[in-house]
Amino acid sequence: MWRIWRLYDPLRAMVVQGIFLFGLAAMIHLVLLSTSTFNWLDGVNARAKVAQQTASMPSGVTSPVAK
Repeated sequence: MWRIWRLYDPLRAMVVQGIFLFGLAAMIHLVLLSTSTFNWLDGVNARAKVAQQTASMPSGVTSPVAK
């Protein structure tokens, strides 16, 4: 293991690893915030609005594509 650290500077390796992990965490949080299920900033009201918008249409309404 000590031979690996002779090739790489330990401080630089830890800084690069920290930047990578921060970027990965930020990306994961932004992906979750873009979904309606896991968006914790909008709260419960947004989930109710999404559920209301995605409710099924009445059976008497047909799609214009089906004709």
